Amino acid sequence: MTTQTITTRVHTVNNMLEVQEQVHRFERDGYARENIFVLTHDKGRTARIAKNTDAEQIGVSAEGVGTAIANIFRSTGDELRAKMRSLGISKQYAEHLEQQMDRDKILVIAWGGKEYKDDEYDSSVYYYPEYRL
Repeated sequence: MTTQTITTRVHTVNNMLEVQEQVHRFERDGYARENIFVLTHDKGRTARIAKNTDAEQIGVSAEGVGTAIANIFRSTGDELRAKMRSLGISKQYAEHLEQQMDRDKILVIAWGGKEYKDDEYDSSVYYYPEYRL
């Protein structure tokens, strides 16, 4: 694993073609396919995009059992933010990214592999397009 592939990278894209292109870029950069996730505001859309682009959905292995169980009882927005937080995305960025998903944007996430809990986050996550809080 290189420094590049242990850094979580989050790209916001517009459509399935852009998802497919980004998934292939992440694979060429050395990320394992099981660590490349797609996320949208709608579970059905996320599942369709994941199936058609060789990306994964964020599941128990990435988000942890506690988050997965808690997500059963959360609203859609809370669940999305919890999934992102478990990958190291800060609370503020998770809120911003969830707003982007409200606007039909799609997240493609190459995960560095470390699970985060509570208020922990990874300050080195790379976001594209760049967004300053």
